[in-house]
Order: sequence, then structure tokens, then C-alpha cells
Amino acid sequence: MRPIGLLLFIALLLAPVSHASGSDNKPPLDPVALSALVTKANLASPKDQCFLYAQLVHQMTLLAGRQLSEGQDPSASLRAVSDYTQKIRAGAGKDNKRLKNAQILMERTAFRLNEFLHSAALDDRPILESTLKNLNEVQNELMMQVFRH
Repeated sequence: MRPIGLLLFIALLLAPVSHASGSDNKPPLDPVALSALVTKANLASPKDQCFLYAQLVHQMTLLAGRQLSEGQDPSASLRAVSDYTQKIRAGAGKDNKRLKNAQILMERTAFRLNEFLHSAALDDRPILESTLKNLNEVQNELMMQVFRH
């Protein structure tokens, strides 16, 4: 193997592995963009709401993770995650556009929330655990919907 090829191979082996999409590495939306996404999701047709609420769950999870890392209380963000997760659950039986995309995004979001759980303080863990449990349940429901279609 050539020296450059060997160095590239070693660099790829040592590179950090990301288990989620590139969008997971972006910071959460700013408050104005987040508010716009909330409005868009609330006003969207029922077919579009599932994916938009999944985006909100993802963004609010990223925000909660940032709050945890900065030593702030993530409770309000995690309650919003639970609220939007319940909205997804309520609309899961409807004919949804981009259902598979919503399911994948929820799976990645659950993965991220699990990462936050492992690095969180003991005081923050109960709300993270209950939010993660709800998120996993809804993600499984979405997966079952995907397989039914």
C-alpha cells in the first residue's frame, strides 16, 4: 500500500464515528426559527404534521442537550419534546407524507437523547429517562406504520 493510502486508511480508522445524520451535528435552531417551525407544524395539513413534529422533537432534543452541557435546566425543552411526541402519536394512524423520514429522525433523536442521558447529572436523569421512553415508544409505533404501508 502506498504511504498516502496508508495514511488515509489510518485517518479513516481514527476518525470519530457519527451514528446520526449530519444534521444531528448542527446546533439547535435559534428561537425565531424554532418558533417558525412550531407555527408551520401547527398550521400544516395532517399529512405533513408527523414529519414537522418529528423535526420539532429533534430540535428540542438538541436544545435540551445544549442546555445540559451548559449547566442549565432542560426541563422545559424536554416537556416540549414530550408534547410534540404525543402529537406525533395522535396523528400516527393517519395517512402521512414522509412517514419513513419521520421514523428515521425519531430514531436518531432517541439515540441522541440516550447519549445525553449517559452524560447527565443524576438530578436530570429521571426526566430524560421518561422522555426517552416516550420517544422510543412513538418511534416504534412509526416503524410499525411504515411496515404496514
